[in-house]
Amino acid sequence: MFDEIRFNTIDRLPGYVFAQINELKLAARHAGDDIIDFSMGNPDGRTPQHIIDKLVESAQKDGTHGYSVSKGIYKLRLAICNWYARKYGVTLDPNTEAVATLGSKEGFVHLAQAIMNPGDVAVVPDPAYPIHAYAFMIAGGNVHKFGLDYNEKYELDKEQFFIKLKKVFKESAPKPKFVVVNFPHNPTCVTTDLSFYEELVAYAKEERFYIISDIAYADLSFDGYETPSILQVEGAKDVAVECYTLSKSYNMAGWRVGFVVGNKKLVGALQKIKSWFDYGMFTPIQVASTIALDGPQECVDEIREKYRKRRDVLVESFNNAGWPMEKPQSTMFVWAKIPKVAEHLGSMEFAKQLLKEAKIAVSPGVGFGESGEGYVRIALIENENRIRQAARNIKKYLKSLEG
Repeated sequence: MFDEIRFNTIDRLPGYVFAQINELKLAARHAGDDIIDFSMGNPDGRTPQHIIDKLVESAQKDGTHGYSVSKGIYKLRLAICNWYARKYGVTLDPNTEAVATLGSKEGFVHLAQAIMNPGDVAVVPDPAYPIHAYAFMIAGGNVHKFGLDYNEKYELDKEQFFIKLKKVFKESAPKPKFVVVNFPHNPTCVTTDLSFYEELVAYAKEERFYIISDIAYADLSFDGYETPSILQVEGAKDVAVECYTLSKSYNMAGWRVGFVVGNKKLVGALQKIKSWFDYGMFTPIQVASTIALDGPQECVDEIREKYRKRRDVLVESFNNAGWPMEKPQSTMFVWAKIPKVAEHLGSMEFAKQLLKEAKIAVSPGVGFGESGEGYVRIALIENENRIRQAARNIKKYLKSLEG
């Protein structure tokens, strides 16, 4: 009925590629199959006890159950500013340069809605975490993509990045107003260094565009690598904001706690639009999140070490099973090229066959963009015993392809 009424925003969104894998995974489980699930970056651990205790304590108080503050209570905004000061030596104003969000995803989407005019252009390297591109499309803008180049150690090819970015600015009409960067990168695990941000900030000032940086995996770095922040660059707050989340570092994915910090104009726009859209997180969640950021950080070290061990076990056991891959320096994923014997399948069909034949769920690379074809993303969310079982299943499956 009413076929003449179209929902243009929904029409612009593609079908969710990962839904096909999710449906097959659900059907397999209903049939009684034991699926080893590496498909979603959903932390499997428990939130540290001292954070849970503070949530319970705050929830017992009579004054914490009403509407909260859409931009986050002051103590939480102060806590994220203190986190930046400790980790990066960056000074932020909790009133004008920080806003708490319902997870970084909500903050990213509402930021795009606040700053994007119809027809504006944003640049998003490909492959990408899907919302990095579609937030701008939902807001009525256009997205220009270019392929992300990196070496076998998952290190960004900075020269190629800027060659491609400058080509976009030379050829695009209208010129882009926003550039998205996400390092450590989801899904590719690619990392970069501070010199990259120095060059990017300088180029933003030259071409007059804003930068949106996402460092969701900043704390999950291994082997001596330390994630830089764009805000460490002198003058970066003139042109950049950065997103961060407690989901990965503190096993708080379901709590939905994130932040956007940096440029006053962009932060102010997000604060204003959120004042119309929501009343912020449940206050006890904000109180407990303040403790997460300001309290003891040994829990973050333990979570990081858990992912490092899983990474090492997975890469070693999968290599031994006949699936070559390298160790990434960061994130909770491994970005793996499809084994040669299965290259002809493409990432979607390979993911389907892994699920059907090896009882293993992964995310097909093409779901993150055209440049993700030929790869799959493996999330480190199963324990070490399950990882080793997956390797045994993979070995059998790959041998069956050779025969």
